[in-house]
Amino acid sequence: MSEPNEEFASLQKQLNAEKQRAEEYLKSLKYVQADFENLRKRCDRQVEETKKYGTERLVLELLDVVDELEVAVKTGETYNDGKLLLEGVQMTLKKLRKVLEQEGVSPIECEGKVFDPTKETAVEKVELEGVKGCIVGEEVRKGYIMKCKVIRPSVVKVEVAPSQVSSESSNSQNQKENEKKEE
Repeated sequence: MSEPNEEFASLQKQLNAEKQRAEEYLKSLKYVQADFENLRKRCDRQVEETKKYGTERLVLELLDVVDELEVAVKTGETYNDGKLLLEGVQMTLKKLRKVLEQEGVSPIECEGKVFDPTKETAVEKVELEGVKGCIVGEEVRKGYIMKCKVIRPSVVKVEVAPSQVSSESSNSQNQKENEKKEE
């Protein structure tokens, strides 16, 4: 009979050891969960701070541009000389373009090129003889790309070859006018 008691005692000992191990795992898991929650909260705070102040460097550079524009306006008001004002505005525009370039912003070059609807929005279609395809004839408003993303599409007027329908209708209209003239 001592064997079952010894076996029972051994099993009881193993059970207690497993309970202790399970408690240690649970305690460890609680610490890991708390650490994870603290990390998540810290990351959330950092993301909020980045959102709040992430553009600070850009704003500081733009404030320099604002200062230069204010000086240009004062110069224009004081001297009544359009040339000085124009030079000041040109210098400011150059500086603003440099700031934009540093942020990865570049203008979309589209005039004379094939119309690309992913980068341009057409507001007018002009039919011209000798045009092959759909070509950007005039840029109404400049578009910009930031890094690889179009942040503002160019607004353009496109040139296309005359369509058959419009040339046929104009031919038939010309024939009707000629017939009327003959009568």
